[in-house]
Amino acid sequence: MRVLLSFLLLLVLASSAIRSSSSPVTDPFLGISPQDEKYYKSFSEIKCKDGSKRFTRAQLNDDFCDCADGTDEPGTSACPNGKFHCRNAGHSPLVLFSSRVNDGICDCCDGSDEYDGKVACSNTCWEAGKAARENLKKKIQTYNQGVVIRRKEIEQAKVGLEKDEAELKKLKSEEKILKGLVQQLKDRKEQIEKIEEKERLEKEKEEKERKEAELAAQPGKGGR
Repeated sequence: MRVLLSFLLLLVLASSAIRSSSSPVTDPFLGISPQDEKYYKSFSEIKCKDGSKRFTRAQLNDDFCDCADGTDEPGTSACPNGKFHCRNAGHSPLVLFSSRVNDGICDCCDGSDEYDGKVACSNTCWEAGKAARENLKKKIQTYNQGVVIRRKEIEQAKVGLEKDEAELKKLKSEEKILKGLVQQLKDRKEQIEKIEEKERLEKEKEEKERKEAELAAQPGKGGR
């Protein structure tokens, strides 16, 4: 009996030691991406994302795996399929397998994956994100410069288009005038041709009358 009591006491002490060595999650939404917060906050009873079961808000990040896909333990390493979201303010967010939570290695630059106090993780996000921010700044400057150049090109294209439209309008007007002149010349040519034809016919008539008169005036060829 004493042996059994001693064994039970050892189990209780071991359980207490294990519980005291694991730091509870102070933020129940630790490891959750900002995009998923609404999913966890909408209902008091939350559905596992794989649809297998439901769990209460109290079971969220309680270091016990209720969902096979790790939906209920985004901030602990209880679920082998869990995913931990590092927010990494000042740098790029990062998603880790939950097995890397409290493993003694600082994976998140903000140190949020190592909250049990075994290791001290400095927040290096701002320094780490400096190069990325500089590159982004350069990209934005290049983009803005490109926008300015593009706007100038568009304005120049508009001016060129307006000039082309004005030139086209001018050419159409000139074409209309030229067509009018061509028609006038054509009408004038027809009038001249008619006059010339009339004069030719009159000359032929006069020539014929002259010849007939000459023939009639010759002796022996008259009408008497």
